[in-house]
This record gives sequence, structure tokens and C-alpha cells, in this order.
Amino acid sequence: MKIVFAGPSLHGVPVAWGDVVCRGPAEAGAVEQALADGASVIGLVDGHYGEVGAVWHKEILYALARGVPVFGAASMGALRAAECAPFGMVPIGSIARRYCSGALFDDADVAITNGPAELGFPPLTEALVDVAATIARLLARRLVTPAEAAAIEAAARALFFADRTVDALFASLGAPHLEPLYRAHRVSQKTRDALALVDAVRACATPRVAPAWRLAASPFWTARERRRSSSVTPR
Repeated sequence: MKIVFAGPSLHGVPVAWGDVVCRGPAEAGAVEQALADGASVIGLVDGHYGEVGAVWHKEILYALARGVPVFGAASMGALRAAECAPFGMVPIGSIARRYCSGALFDDADVAITNGPAELGFPPLTEALVDVAATIARLLARRLVTPAEAAAIEAAARALFFADRTVDALFASLGAPHLEPLYRAHRVSQKTRDALALVDAVRACATPRVAPAWRLAASPFWTARERRRSSSVTPR
């Protein structure tokens, strides 16, 4: 079974899932549960944090130690891919590659808020990586000046991620004439990268191969595994 954790990055987008199962954004324990359910390939795009524990690095390493390919892209997946790439997690797409290279380093560049599961986890705010992608398109098409582009980026960075809507961005900028241009030419790099991850997971036929390294069974992890094995049941 191939499992992808995604929500706002793919909201409202036609996706060729094939044999891939989408489970919504991941949180702590989600990757462990996927393994318990028999996942043979795992893709991580979106994840929840703050109100719940974020997906652990350790559970990703646990999957990799068992030879299960794990891909990451776009949002939480890009962050974890950059952090776990030395252990075999596969970064997919521009955002993950830039985190791996150090061109991106702040979690806030991909942070957004989203709506509930009942509505399909719609994105409610704008990610900085999508603002940057849209600015790049506007500049390439000579629809804004370099000064206007810099002003849009500065205004976006000045807003807290939970407040960064397109409306709020251009209200704070004081340039309402630029908002229709932004909306008409908007680019979501997160969506592009998330779609690339789904393609990679769908195409993955790599057999399970144990890595050269060994997962460190810390006392905390061992105790947690004991609790998990007594409470987690296959779905």
C-alpha cells in the first residue's frame, strides 16, 4: 500500500492518485500508523503542528530503517526531507531542494493555516514560497517592476503566517492595483511540488532495502514503541 499525507497543498486540484491512498495532513504517530497498516511507500506533503505534535523525525527514520521509501515535498514534507535526506528520505521538488541546499531555512516559508477535514483542508493563508513563485512569474512577464516585487515580498514577510491572506497582504502594502495581477497570475509552488511527489510515489517500485545505518533505540523510543504496540491496531 502506498500512502501520501496531503491536504491544503492539493486542495481543489485534480490528482491522478492511481494506487496511492491519501490520508490528509500528518501529525505525530501518523507515519508509525501507516507502517502498522502495511505501507510500502510513504509520501509526506502536509503536516499539522501547534495544536498537535508534528510528525516525528524518529518515526520517519523508523520507516527508512525498515526499508520503506519515504518521499517529502512542498510543506512539512520538504522540511522533513531536508532534515532526513542523509538517512535516505527523498526530497521532491523545488522547495525541498532549496531547503536541502540552504537557500531556504525558515519553517515560516511554508507555514500556512488550513480549514477542517470536512472541507478538504482548504488553505486559508498564503505561504511565502507561493508569494515568491508568483512574484517571479510577474517579474518574468514584466507585469511588475523590481521595486513593486520587492515591496510585495517585504509586505508578505512582515505578516504573521496565520494572518497572511492575499487580502491582508495587499491591504498592508497599500497597492490595491497590484492585487488583481497577483490573483490572475498566482503560482502555487507547493501544489506543483506536491503533484510531483504523488507521481514519484505512484511510480516507486523500489523493493525494501535496509539502510547501512542502524536506528538508535533510545530508552524513550523503546518505551514509546512498547506503548504503541499495545495500543495501535491495524485498520
